[in-house]
Formats: sequence, C-alpha cells, structure tokens
Amino acid sequence: MKLTVAQALVHFLDNQYVSLDGVQEKFVHGVAAIFGHGCVLGIGQALEHSSFREHSEATEPHRRCFFQGKNEQGMAHMATGFAKQRNRKQIIACASSIGPGAANMVTAAACATVNNIPLLLLPGDTFASRQPDPVLQQVEQEYDDSITTNDAFKPVCKYWARINRPEQLMTAMLHAMRVLTDPAQTGAVCIALPQDVQGEAYDWPVEFFAKRVHRIDRPLPTQEALDEAIALITAAKRPLVICGGGVRYSEAGEALARFCEAHGIPFAETQAGKSAAPASLPLNLGGIGVTGNSAANRIAKQADLILAVGSRLSDFTTSSKWLFAQDCKFVNINMSKFHAQKMDGYDLLGDAKATLQALQLGNYQAQWGDEITAVKAEWAAEMQRLADYQYVENFATLVQAQSPTLIADFLRDVGGTLTQTEAICTIREHIAEDAIIVGASGSLPGDLQRMWMTDARDSYHMEYGYSTMGYEVAATLGCKLADPAKECYTMLGDGSFLMLHSELVTAAQYGKKINLLLFDNAGFGCINNLQMGSGCASLGTEFRTHDGKLLNIDYAKLAEAMGCVTYTVRTKAELIAALEDSKQQDQCTLIDLKVLPKTMTDGYGGWWHTGLAAANASEVGQAAHATKEENLRHARPY
Repeated sequence: MKLTVAQALVHFLDNQYVSLDGVQEKFVHGVAAIFGHGCVLGIGQALEHSSFREHSEATEPHRRCFFQGKNEQGMAHMATGFAKQRNRKQIIACASSIGPGAANMVTAAACATVNNIPLLLLPGDTFASRQPDPVLQQVEQEYDDSITTNDAFKPVCKYWARINRPEQLMTAMLHAMRVLTDPAQTGAVCIALPQDVQGEAYDWPVEFFAKRVHRIDRPLPTQEALDEAIALITAAKRPLVICGGGVRYSEAGEALARFCEAHGIPFAETQAGKSAAPASLPLNLGGIGVTGNSAANRIAKQADLILAVGSRLSDFTTSSKWLFAQDCKFVNINMSKFHAQKMDGYDLLGDAKATLQALQLGNYQAQWGDEITAVKAEWAAEMQRLADYQYVENFATLVQAQSPTLIADFLRDVGGTLTQTEAICTIREHIAEDAIIVGASGSLPGDLQRMWMTDARDSYHMEYGYSTMGYEVAATLGCKLADPAKECYTMLGDGSFLMLHSELVTAAQYGKKINLLLFDNAGFGCINNLQMGSGCASLGTEFRTHDGKLLNIDYAKLAEAMGCVTYTVRTKAELIAALEDSKQQDQCTLIDLKVLPKTMTDGYGGWWHTGLAAANASEVGQAAHATKEENLRHARPY
C-alpha cells in the first residue's frame, strides 16, 4: 500500500484497540494538534484526507475526532486528563510543529510519565536530509548535527524514536504501542517526525495496518510469592492498606473494599487512589501522608505492616519515609518491580484486582479494636470545624502572626471574607455527588485529599505526581471529553490559572461545558506558607504592585471574554448562589472566589523533608531545621 509516512502513521493509529476483561475498545479516540511548519503539510495533510474529522463527537463508524489546541502544553494536558479519566484505556494523540511547538509539550510529557499516564506525542522535526539546515526554529549545536529540540523529550518519556527513514516507522510504532498499553511501563511516548520524511511515500506491507488488539492482562504473582506475602500479613497485628492509583486503573476498588472488610484492615488513600473506593466505607481513613488527615496518619504511625496496592510510594505518601515505624514491614502489590521494591518492601508483582482476590487470608482479623472508630470520629469533628471556619474581626492576628498585614491588605485591596476550607465544604454540598473534580498544584490538593468526600468512582482527578501548575483547566476539558455526561469542575489557584488557561477557549469552541472554581488569594499561597513557616520573609510569593498593594484581578471579566458565564463571590452566600446558577448553564462557567490568604489546612501528623537552610538567623528557621534533623533520625534511610 503506497502511502506517505504521515498517512501510514494515521492509518496505523486508526486500527489500534485495547482489551481488558474481554471488552475491546478503540485506543486512539482522536488527535489534537496546533499546526505549524513541520506538521501541517505532513501529518496535517494525512489527517485531512483520513477518517479524522474536526468535530468533538464522531458518530460514524471508524471516524475519529480532531481537536484544535491553543497551547501545545495545554493540549497535551488535555490528552493526559482524558487518558487518566478513561483509566488509561483510550488516548488522544498530540501533534505539533518543530521548535517551540514541540518544546511546549516537554512539561506535559514529564507530567504524564511521572503519573504513568499514556500520552502519545508526535512533534515535527527538522529535515532528515539536513539539506536546508538551519531551518526556521532549528536549534543548532556545533558538536552534533543530529540534535534537535525533540532530544529534550528523552529524559521525560518512556519511549522515544526519530523516524529518519520511512521503514523505521513500523518498528517504532509497535514499540510505542507496547509502552502505551503496558500498565507497568506506560507514560509519555515521543515519535519525532522530520518534516521531509513525513511527506515521503513508501510501499507499506498491508499487514502493518491490520487491526491490532493490545490485551491488558491481569497477571498474578507466583504461588510462592503469594504464600510468603500471606505469611507476612497474617503475622501482623495492625496492618494498614494504602490505596494507590493502580487500584483505580485496575478497577480494583470493590476488590480492595471486600478484602479490607473481610479482615478488618483499614485503608488510606493516595492522591491517585482517592475515589477508587467509596469515602463513606467505615474502614476508609481518607488521605495519608504530608497532605493526609489525622486519622490516616495516626493509624499509619501505629501500623506494623503496610500493604501498598498500586502506589509508587512518593515522599508525600510516606512523609519523606518518616511516617512509619522503623520495624514496620511493607508488602507492595504492583505491576512494576521498580515500584514494588520501594521502602525495602516484599514485592508482589501482579495486577491489583487479581492479586487482592488471590490473597486468601482465611479467618485472619486485624487487631485494631476501637481505634479506627475513634480516629475517624476525631477527624469528623475537625472536618466540621473546617467547614465552620469563618472570618472574624481580629482574623489577621489569629491567622498569621508572622505577617498580620497580609490579611488586612487583602481585605483592603481585594475584598472577600470566604475562608478556603469553608468554600471547599460549601462546594461539596452544592454540586452533584458524581461530579468530577480536577486539581494539580498549590494548597488545594492538600485540602482536597484531606477534606473531599465522594462515593462516586473515579470522580476525584488529582495530578499530584508532578504537581503541574497549568494542568487543571486543560485536564478538566479532557475529563469532559472522556465522560461527557458528568459535570466537570476544577479547583485551582489564581497562580495556576495565570500559568495556563488557553484550553478554556477550546472547551468553548467544541461546546464542552467545564466549570472553573478559581481560588484567588492574591499569590502563590502554598509556597508562601512553606517560605514563611521555614523562617524566611515573604519574597516573590505575593502578587503585589510596585507600591505594595495586592493585585485585584477581575478573572471573571477575562473568562467572560473567552466565552464563559462568570461570577465573582466574596461571601458564602454569594458562592452558594453562583454554584446553583452555574448548574443551570449550558456553557463553561468560572466562579472567581476571593478567598482569604492563610485559610487552608495544615499539619495533621505529616512531615515533609525540604531544603531548609542549616544557617539561619531566624528563630523560626532554626527551629524548623532542628525539627528536620530530629525527624531524619527517625526516618527510614531508603
């Protein structure tokens, strides 16, 4: 079959399927692109002459969707959000021009790889022939003519290839599909496409375009490994299960809940694992670690064995390896041996759902007594306090003794008496139970991991592996494309919104309603907390004018110009009214919440190892460094 390289690529992608538990579905839902030189006349021509069409709902058989992005990074975050919400069973590929168009996607590639989310990137590249070098946007290096912008993808991708000859495409795409559909290896894949090669014709073997079904298996550990793990677990008196993202992607939430209920074992959630199982289950302690709650962290400190299911055990989950007792054992269920051996754990290599079902513990019961009920009751009381946390007259002095002027300045320059925790609880009460919420960075992920309650499966969508500012708006559009029947909300800070919100235009363009809940506290509040709590003065983390006033940005007007129905709220009553009205709208909405700085959650038994200065004139800084040194003495070294 004589086709150009770009045409062959598109034809190949259109015939890839995945199968999980015998259910087949098409793997590539569509392609998103921002056309420029290096892609518009290659893959752009191929898409235009193929079954890809520019509309968001492809109804005809074998038709795929094309999406016009507005910023390459945002476009790729949209694709990542889509793939995550589809539990990695379907993707949107992303094509770009060479140079800055390609480089813009590097951050998104890192985000997908850290979170183990499949993301196929198809950046244009310079000429394989090198005849016209240097072409527009080409990065030249005197020591190596072969280097281009796309080499920057190598450290942040799970597979990388440059197609310098047509026949290389076949092997490269088979490798790409292997990685994209492998739960243990998946992440970003970059196929760099020199612009002259894209347009080259080649006689392709027709079998290259045959329907391929990539089976997502549920492998089990060996019986020997299962027996040893069972012996370790049943020897423990106070085990705790950590529910990671692998539980979600394996669709193992029900299996985990049954396992825990059968043996009286409590479980705690990572950011990626939250909403895999219902929050209301009696044994669900909620979020664990640095951004965890007091219930999960108190139980974690007492546990003598951790069964980590589908978690990569990041520092936020383990509190920089400090949270658990030195003699606490780890049994790690994971598809990846790399992750399964973390914390010097006993590795159970297998699918989360199948392995949990295979762990037959007989009549074993954990010996927690009334401790689970007690810690959950204490946390419920704290949750009520956070919901009722309201502005009072001497708020500045109560909240921030280090910088009482910040609250006063906010009240003067911006206005608003909403607290962040009050707003979150109000939002939970006034949006649909099964609404999808998206987040990624700042203080909101911590508040949400602690406070957000949902029994709707896969309705909590947090990117907290790379904590990518700018992920939120684009990924919320990806969620809406993946699950169009659900209301999709993002909670994001003003700093993150300013970094990247271009795909809000894409959402309006394709008629996909997403809802932005923008928490404006006039700065990078999360990092300001870290800064000031470590003995530093506030520097570069508050949004102030040259004469010291806090910026008062009308985000509602900005979003209105981009096609949103908008609201500005400064009180709880105004927030409730805006939430209720926004549910009646059929286009994108943005609620600009003016929230008081320093009103997020903090503490609850976690600790985070950060780069504290050993020499610090501040008493606060000296105390923070002393605490760090003491905590390191009790933390695991590996």
